[in-house]
Amino acid sequence: MTENKDLRIRSKVISEGANRVPNRAMLRAVGFKDEDFKKPMIGVASTWSEVTPCNMHIDQLAVQAKKGIQEHGGAPLIFNTITVSDGISMGHEGMLFSLPSREAIADSIEIVTNAERFDALVAVGGCDKNTPACLMAIGRMNVPAVYVYGGTIQPGNLDGRKVDIVSAFEAVGQYHDGRMTEEELHKVECSACPGAGSCGGMYTANTMASAAEALGISLPGSSSTPAISPDKAAECAEAGKTVIELLRNGIYPRDIMTKKAFENAITVVMALGGSTNAFLHLLAIAHSVQVDLTLDDFERIRVKVPHIADLKPSGKYVMQDLNDIGGVPGVMKLLLEQGLLHGDCMTVTGKTLAENLAEAAPLNEDQDIIRPLDSPLKPTGPLVVLRGNLAPEGAIAKMSGMKQLRFTGPARVYDSEESATQAILEDRIKEGDVLVIRYCGPKGGPGMPEMLSVTALIVGKGLGGKVALITDGRFSGGSHGFVIGHVAPEAQTGGPIALLQDDDIVTIDSETQEISFEVSPEELDNRRKAWIRPQPKFKTGVLAKYARLVSSASKGAVTDLFE
Repeated sequence: MTENKDLRIRSKVISEGANRVPNRAMLRAVGFKDEDFKKPMIGVASTWSEVTPCNMHIDQLAVQAKKGIQEHGGAPLIFNTITVSDGISMGHEGMLFSLPSREAIADSIEIVTNAERFDALVAVGGCDKNTPACLMAIGRMNVPAVYVYGGTIQPGNLDGRKVDIVSAFEAVGQYHDGRMTEEELHKVECSACPGAGSCGGMYTANTMASAAEALGISLPGSSSTPAISPDKAAECAEAGKTVIELLRNGIYPRDIMTKKAFENAITVVMALGGSTNAFLHLLAIAHSVQVDLTLDDFERIRVKVPHIADLKPSGKYVMQDLNDIGGVPGVMKLLLEQGLLHGDCMTVTGKTLAENLAEAAPLNEDQDIIRPLDSPLKPTGPLVVLRGNLAPEGAIAKMSGMKQLRFTGPARVYDSEESATQAILEDRIKEGDVLVIRYCGPKGGPGMPEMLSVTALIVGKGLGGKVALITDGRFSGGSHGFVIGHVAPEAQTGGPIALLQDDDIVTIDSETQEISFEVSPEELDNRRKAWIRPQPKFKTGVLAKYARLVSSASKGAVTDLFE
């Protein structure tokens, strides 16, 4: 076994030599002793915050990771990042800051880890942007690292039925439609989120945690262990031990997060019926590790992978239910047995994915959460890439739970989420309409806001599946219905969605993968010549910087793509 002093690759520059007395003096003030300067310095990136239940417990998980590092020969230091709550920022201007928070989290981890010269990193995340942000930072720095997901929330209980945050959003629509009283609405509000953990269905947080496990950058089982389970704290301690072993054995994130590993992550997301946000985040993570990943890769894998998980928002069950029958490892074991995963990918355990899954228990037989591969919910993945004259660079449709595969109708065009919301509340959106919300892309939003409030209102109004929704913004993992997002190029850059007009006939077809509108080339050219680019909504501050730097959604909406 290598001596710990040989593991101090980066931290030596702040701990050795007479000139480093001031550096060591600063570290002594935070608790370092003589022996600690002979150990590798390990950062523990904590996304703890009281602003969201997803992250309210992560301070204690970070402490457990620190203990695991200390007990196995490392010198750990905890530092924090920001986080925002997608659920709380939803439906108002606060949502503009959600996707930019991914960049701020990734940047802050990169800055602290590099400034302090940490030799390795354990990152602990919760809410939607935490997982991709942590993995983006890990990929950029390429120091030995383990990611730990803070875990899923328990479902709430209301009169014997399970409820969650999406139930609360949809209840608002039912209330406005006169199908729920104010007292009943209040009961949903008080029952939906019983404690710590990320939103419970196969929404974005659980989707990205599952993807991280499939990538091999988190410990087996980490993605499905509930937040309040004692196993979650044990995972964090194990992550501390694991990161020391990664450092000792010279295993780096780019050895783990390879093209094959991303294909595994896409496979798991498709099988579970995950969030459309997985496209944005996996593209961004791949960019951070210099892996060439495109929308075509998602589509190539989608056609081979059946949708087998009956999970919310379109299904019945939540992540805790999946954990109880074998969790994500059980699902991956099933997929590997059918030849749908690359078993030879390296993981943070130092073993291959196949070796890890050989030790995993199979899914319980007496369950109906995960369907057999020969009788799936859908024979192919439900996250479909669409292209056409409305979205030449692509758009993303989530077709889980949808029986109708084609939708044609007149466009009802709005330039903001607020104006579209008002139209829904005033019953101006009718069955058969194609609701279009534009200027909500990465640059136009700016920040590419989610439309959970809008989709929940549509469902609450009884129009789920009866109205199509198209946007250059994005959707919460909790959105469901006939919804198409990530339209690219976006309206702010002059994409065709900016040229769409009321009553244009729009066609969406998930089988032919078409998204188009009926307009002659001559008319489209006239509209393009008449179009005037709107002025940026923000001239200073973080959103102004973000709008200037951010790439297209079709490339992950990253801010460091300089071509």
